Amino acid sequence: MRNAPIATSLSAFGDFSTVEFSVTAPDRGRLDRIVENLVSLGCHLQGESRVGLKPSQMDDTVPDDFYSTTNYRTVVRIGGREIEVSGQRMDGCIVVREGRAACTKLRDVRRGDPVVCGHGGVEVFPLFKEREKQDFVFMASDVSSEKRVEITVTEIARMMRAIRKRRGRIVAVPGPVVVHTGGGEHLGRIVRAGYVGAVLAGNALAVHDIERALYGTSLGVHLDTGIPVVEGHKNHMRAINAVRRCGSIARAVEQGILTSGVMYECVRNGVPFALAGSIRDDGPMPDTLMDLIEAQEAYARLLDGAEAVLMLGSMLHSIGVGNMIPAWVKTICVDINPAVVTKLSDRGSAQAIGIVTDVGLFLRLLADELIS
Repeated sequence: MRNAPIATSLSAFGDFSTVEFSVTAPDRGRLDRIVENLVSLGCHLQGESRVGLKPSQMDDTVPDDFYSTTNYRTVVRIGGREIEVSGQRMDGCIVVREGRAACTKLRDVRRGDPVVCGHGGVEVFPLFKEREKQDFVFMASDVSSEKRVEITVTEIARMMRAIRKRRGRIVAVPGPVVVHTGGGEHLGRIVRAGYVGAVLAGNALAVHDIERALYGTSLGVHLDTGIPVVEGHKNHMRAINAVRRCGSIARAVEQGILTSGVMYECVRNGVPFALAGSIRDDGPMPDTLMDLIEAQEAYARLLDGAEAVLMLGSMLHSIGVGNMIPAWVKTICVDINPAVVTKLSDRGSAQAIGIVTDVGLFLRLLADELIS
């Protein structure tokens, strides 16, 4: 039988408690798996003085027993010091260089880099519900459609005002359904009012946003009447063609071709955006990043330092962003389908709180609340 002494600290309303217990398993392999799961929950091994470091034997690889990171705040003990890990995100490893520890993507590891291995000397600090309730009480509940949207919107607007007042950053992750449901003009109002510091989306958001601006349609359906227009199925390709003729979305704005919409407001107000491409993209827009790694890096740069993320009807991009941000970033996921938020939670984005409603309605209410 193998045995490991475990300790953890719990917090409730500012009072800390310490729990010590022992874990027993029939063999070392099973004990290691149990302890690894406990460490990710905030436990740590007693008597461990420092982390175990092993050099990478090859670029883009790590030793088999590397420590896989969570999105929670993490501290490692090295040389008698506790060092906070920077760049916290899930599904990475920890590399130690010159007395600093950094959460690192596998592809960024270089041969000889000291990589944290095992779970000794690693301490994780999960967020506790009680802490969240002090500042974000309206989000501390399960996904549900049985809530009055106006009340939730009021609280989100209060949060966004507070972040803007202290010059923090809010990132929006909208899907094309924002345009389909008539929410594009309202997201544009929010961008124009200075509440959005960056927009992360796919090619489709830009295509249909610009289709709406140029032709009044989205997927060939006129958004003011709800009626398909003659040859409307061509409009999204016509929008792509118009922007490609200009060379970029910014140049389309400069040349007076694009005069409204989310992308227009981003250009006019200096709000950076990143459009990540996929295999199904038409065109794509000239600004779309078709190199996946380049797109991931662009997303990560724009997420750096964000205090809140608005995920608006975009499941795949929301899951991707959820994997990139630390747990302390306030995350609001708005979708008509509660399964979207469930998928986020299943992927480890436990900080994502769902608002089940029509995205267009949500954005109209939010814009009215913020700009009233």
